[in-house]
Amino acid sequence: MADWLDRVVFGRAWLTFVLLVAAFLVFGAGTYNLFLLLKINLELIAEHGWQALTDGAAQQFVELMLTAVLSMAAYVLFKACEHRLVQRLCYSKKVDS
Repeated sequence: MADWLDRVVFGRAWLTFVLLVAAFLVFGAGTYNLFLLLKINLELIAEHGWQALTDGAAQQFVELMLTAVLSMAAYVLFKACEHRLVQRLCYSKKVDS
């Protein structure tokens, strides 16, 4: 997978930038109010216990954790794209005029 990303995506600056923007949007959408929703979910479980878990709080907790994992993966992809673009800008060979 890393070889494919390096060859197909990171080999083209414009595609790297498009992937960077997409990863940023996924990260932003995934983390929007994530902490608040997680806090409320845990308070509900603490207050109502087993009843809340059987009514769907456990499923919601798992979904929130999956959203957090997806958001973190998008963040890592964002940072990889950022690193490649900065590397390309800063370390590209300069042509003497």
